[in-house]
Amino acid sequence: MTFVTRFAPSPTGYLHIGGARTAMFNWLFARHHGGRFRLRIEDTDRKRSTPEAIEAIIEGMRWLELDWDDEVVYQSNKSKRHAEIAHELLKRGAAYNCYATPEELEKMREEARAEGRHASYDGRWRDRNLAEAPPGISPAVRLKTPQEGETILNDLVQGEVRVANEELDDMVLLRSDGTPTYMLSVVVDDHDMEITHAIRGDDHLTNAVRQAQIYQALDWKLPEFAHIPLIHGPDGAKLSKRHGALGIGAYREMGYLPEAMRNYLLRLGWSHGDDEIISTQQAIEWFGLETVGKSPARFDFQKLENLNGIYIREADDHRLVDMVTAGLINATGRELNQIHLDRLKLAMPGLKERAKTIPELVENARFCVETRPLDLDTKAQKLIDDEARIRLALLRSCLDTIDDWIESTLDETLRAFAASEGIKLGKIAQPLRAALTGRTVSPGIFDVLLVLGREESLARISDIGSTL
Repeated sequence: MTFVTRFAPSPTGYLHIGGARTAMFNWLFARHHGGRFRLRIEDTDRKRSTPEAIEAIIEGMRWLELDWDDEVVYQSNKSKRHAEIAHELLKRGAAYNCYATPEELEKMREEARAEGRHASYDGRWRDRNLAEAPPGISPAVRLKTPQEGETILNDLVQGEVRVANEELDDMVLLRSDGTPTYMLSVVVDDHDMEITHAIRGDDHLTNAVRQAQIYQALDWKLPEFAHIPLIHGPDGAKLSKRHGALGIGAYREMGYLPEAMRNYLLRLGWSHGDDEIISTQQAIEWFGLETVGKSPARFDFQKLENLNGIYIREADDHRLVDMVTAGLINATGRELNQIHLDRLKLAMPGLKERAKTIPELVENARFCVETRPLDLDTKAQKLIDDEARIRLALLRSCLDTIDDWIESTLDETLRAFAASEGIKLGKIAQPLRAALTGRTVSPGIFDVLLVLGREESLARISDIGSTL
């Protein structure tokens, strides 16, 4: 049997972090078993579904590199098929026409609430003679839900789930205007797409029980269900924007790498022993539903940042240079020349050791492309007092004598200068860093000197010394 999974988002907003994790779990499960992973856009809510949201979902999937098989399925294109199945259930006697008006339904709900009962449909048209149907009213189609016994699901994450059928009312399959409901559409689409495993959030667990009854009424085989716990914030509360419930595109803009996001999402509710750094290939090899936890995972920005820093350090330098170049162009508003690009390539091994996000990497790389005289930030300005300016002018004279501009020679010269001044190396290295980069944080001072080269380094030091 070929395993087939699907991700079926509703395009009424962005692809959020929980949806991205659901997509990845489905993708990993399919890839692990050599099966197929499909994408379905559940756009039946035409008023709230937007082309922009659909594009954001697809773009988010592409950025995460969660490739899908076959064409994207749009649920709104299948409404005729959904309606046909509802009428098939009518023919089988597994569904019936309901002529209850909106006013009757509202009165029914009010009476139930007043009596402390669950506000469910009372089945008034379930066995009623259609000759009594009021004229001029289009009926809804409702499923004849079993009234005795239990509906039982063996969920691959939650275990056995039992619901007494008497607790469930006769749900609507087709509205009075002929449009299918979500419950019906999902069942028909999953059947037609040959979905074998439906992996989704546990907020759909009740839906699964209802949907199982439609499968049974149609004599269709149920997919295997796996309902994964939702993601909570660090404080255990429902995930909100303050916790990180943002569109996946926001994480891209904040400078997270897709492979880091995949690793982080994987560990939100799934584990493989004590492994924390898990490559995508390893994830495909190891992934299984048996180690999905039953408790909600907790989102932690700090863990994500730390993980992203690890992936930045492992990333290809040329790839990072391209990303930083785009960020610097956007930040400075000017194009970079070949000298700038060469500096970035030379600086990248040192730069990426200190960055946790791409914007941080961009900020730390600015010294490679700054124009003279540098605009020192507040902290750097505090380091450049009169004493520091005098020492930098003297240091420049020493550096000017160096022909062999390599780390060992620069190291020897700075240490000799510090000794001659009777100061520790840091006492001259810190103002030198400020003069060369305009910041107090940068790669190692010798790396900075090598990246900028002899001419540019001496010129930047002169700019500071000339203001005595």
